[in-house]
Amino acid sequence: MTRRSILVTGGSRGIGAAIAREFAQAGDQIAIHYVSAQPVADEVCKSLVGDGHITAQADLRDADAIRTMVEQVAKEFGKIDVLINNAGVFVDHPIEATTYEQWQDAWAQTIGINLIGAANISWCALQHMPKNGTSRIVNIGSRGAFRGEPLSPAYGASKAAIVAFGQSIAKALAPMHIGVTTLAPGFVETEMASRLLDGPEGDGIRAQSPFNRVARPDELAKAVYFLASPDNEWASGAVLDFNGASYLRM
Repeated sequence: MTRRSILVTGGSRGIGAAIAREFAQAGDQIAIHYVSAQPVADEVCKSLVGDGHITAQADLRDADAIRTMVEQVAKEFGKIDVLINNAGVFVDHPIEATTYEQWQDAWAQTIGINLIGAANISWCALQHMPKNGTSRIVNIGSRGAFRGEPLSPAYGASKAAIVAFGQSIAKALAPMHIGVTTLAPGFVETEMASRLLDGPEGDGIRAQSPFNRVARPDELAKAVYFLASPDNEWASGAVLDFNGASYLRM
């Protein structure tokens, strides 16, 4: 397989770092996007198999910074074959227990990063994607798009919107032979989830799945690699539930 150029947002830890390692192991070159954790991103970059990997910084709430970052990646690699929209935030803001100011801030931050940031990166990356049948966009959604997120309604809304966004651009980009899919996981064993998984709620969260555990980042990485495969064009528009049967829907 020809070496592809991969841009992974939020690639400095957790799911993003696992995705970067999976694609690097397959021989691809990786751009690891980060917001502020440059030393962590650098360490992940150095740990990747192969050479030619880079890091790229941008605040996903800043449209100009996104454009500059994507242009830098495209200049370094010559093209962007695959975009993984992985970066995201989860902020507690239950409607019955937050001030109006907290409510507004949570929505602005969550939608700004999880949805608008992903949309802007997708537009920018598209300008550098080959139209040869190997280019892919994979969005990381969530089962929360379907079951609801009472502690973080903005998160649930952003992930539901990412599903709709992905399906919309899947139709738009099909004539260019660019496939777009969404992975919808449940809980994953990451730093972001550790506060809950390591607390008193942890056993209950694991029990949501009949496997009595949560997903590992490397499991998600393998699923993302499958969705981004050059041979997987016909899956475009699909949403892959990936939650260990913890939430089932028709």
